Amino acid sequence: MPERTLPFIRDQYLAFEFDLRVNTEGRTKLVLTSEVRERAPFTIHKSKTPHHKPNSRSLWTMLLLQLRQLQPISGLCQSPSTARIQGRGRVRSEALQTQTLSSRTQRIMEGISISSEVGGAGGAYSYNALRRLDQLWSSICSAPAAPQEQWNVVSCIPGLFSHSDMSERAVDTFDIIVCGGTLGIFIATALSIKGLRVGIVERNLLKGREQEWNISRKELLELVEAGILVEDEIEQITAAKFNPNRCGFEGKGEVWVEDILNLGISPFKLIEIMKKRFTSLGGVILEGYSVSNISIYEDSAVMQLTEGKILSSRLIIDAMGNFSPVVKQIRSGRKPDGVCLVVGSCARGFKENSTSDVIFSSSSVKKVGNSQVHYFWEAFPAGSGPTDRTTYMFTYVDPQPGCPKLEELLEDYWDLMPAYQVINCILPCSLQLCFQVMGVLLDDLEILRVIFGIFPTYCDSPLPASFDRILQFGDASGIQSPVSFGGFGSLTRHLGRLSTGIYEAFNGNFLDSYSLSLLNPYMPNLSASWLFQRAMSAKQQADVSPDFINELLYVNFHCMQRLGDPILRPFLQDVIQFGPLVKTLGLVMLSKPQIIPSIFKQVGVSVLLDWFGHFVMLGYYTFLSLLIDPVIRPWLNTLPDKRKYEWKRHLDAWKYGSGLDYKQ
Repeated sequence: MPERTLPFIRDQYLAFEFDLRVNTEGRTKLVLTSEVRERAPFTIHKSKTPHHKPNSRSLWTMLLLQLRQLQPISGLCQSPSTARIQGRGRVRSEALQTQTLSSRTQRIMEGISISSEVGGAGGAYSYNALRRLDQLWSSICSAPAAPQEQWNVVSCIPGLFSHSDMSERAVDTFDIIVCGGTLGIFIATALSIKGLRVGIVERNLLKGREQEWNISRKELLELVEAGILVEDEIEQITAAKFNPNRCGFEGKGEVWVEDILNLGISPFKLIEIMKKRFTSLGGVILEGYSVSNISIYEDSAVMQLTEGKILSSRLIIDAMGNFSPVVKQIRSGRKPDGVCLVVGSCARGFKENSTSDVIFSSSSVKKVGNSQVHYFWEAFPAGSGPTDRTTYMFTYVDPQPGCPKLEELLEDYWDLMPAYQVINCILPCSLQLCFQVMGVLLDDLEILRVIFGIFPTYCDSPLPASFDRILQFGDASGIQSPVSFGGFGSLTRHLGRLSTGIYEAFNGNFLDSYSLSLLNPYMPNLSASWLFQRAMSAKQQADVSPDFINELLYVNFHCMQRLGDPILRPFLQDVIQFGPLVKTLGLVMLSKPQIIPSIFKQVGVSVLLDWFGHFVMLGYYTFLSLLIDPVIRPWLNTLPDKRKYEWKRHLDAWKYGSGLDYKQ
């Protein structure tokens, strides 16, 4: 087959001409045929540090993403961001016909050798696990909006457990039982250090996933402050380090930061350290056991496992994650208010792999099935090899019938990811620049694992305790930001507060639902984050510009960058503070007032009014923490134990609810 040539369009920021050539082997090549002249204003790529000037990678990223506009020509088949040869003779054509019986995602995933699945978000990588999660997601979308009657996991029984017939059948007794070990191991270890006898019930093997968690050293040091990690162990669990970190907005510009999510830590190594520390302190781990039901007595919380064992304790901590059966009972099966859908992969073959993307926003919304979605990206170097890179694509949706499935998102992901990453870019030798574009590059990558997840969020989080002697922890409590899709960062932030509060509640026997609810209090900065998720969710109506979300994010990040690190860095670590929020909103309204009507259209008046109430409370909590806390705190030791416990929790709520716990 002769080489075909397709003239490309001119970019608004670059003056260039080049051909899209497809050679006889079916490989697609982009060949620059005239000199590149940078015409973009410097402010488009402006950075505070000199080495973040406009570079060929960022400019060619914009160029590659414009391949989505390519139209089909003879011999080429259009898909987003790529043109690909279809057929290399009769044999390849017949092979393609047989492959149509399965999706590209299925073929990729079934061709990967995977280890056993583990608990926690992102702990499963198989195609069967993807199908199961898609079925769960479909059931969530099709469920009625109104609360439904649920099978009760928890029941309250009058009287004392010690006087019941069940007490003789209990095989073990603990001070505290933690259900769910992936994140539960951290609170269990913190409580064991304080001298409590703690047991962990985990339905799988308790071990960390292969895929790394991305976090900053500052956040890991909070585990050191909580006493469960030694500072020297941070190096031991760190698989990858990288800087700088980009916040990018397609066609708009970039903001570069340092030391934000710039460590890739091994969950496997970290949880192994926690397990050894936990068991050395007398902790007990029951692996391969699932919770059947929980009975609450006046003196105990009794757990019956599906395998028949009965365990008793004074307090149960529910760390079973987003789909905890206890949480489902408390919320009466209510549909989530919003969901973050995440797909991605860890792949080998990236030559440029020294920086990360904290967030990269696509230029406009995209139709997937019957829904409009706006895609966001994250990308981090992986610790498994110098050319290994983890890429996430995620979107925010309302769970309604017709929402895209994870497998549908993955099909888009395979199309869009290579152009987003600018894989295998070869810098110019003279006036020519040759680099391969997506189709064959995806084939050239070695996909190590495929990542996917569903992260539901509720606007009334954190979840207060609904039963005596049961407390939600981690993702089960909803303490994580509705904008993020992982609870490890929020765990490090709140672990010290929660371990101290739980220990004091246990010692004082303040285990009623009201006292436990004080550990998961209303936090206005968390509730205020809901506006951001609403603003980042694509509207199904056509009354907002398709590029509104990307434009809004760029304006906000550009304003925060102008205001400096004290404004930008807390926001990037999911901490909303009153002062920085006021300054950012003020600068946005001054610099881009014409965007305000679109904000009303995007999120709705009712959501804005609700958000304004949380905004006022954020200011109020800031006032209480800065001015009233110093007055009250010296008097705490003069109060009765119960009142002292309650006031400590109020002071914690003011501090953490205003974001004043954050340290630069």
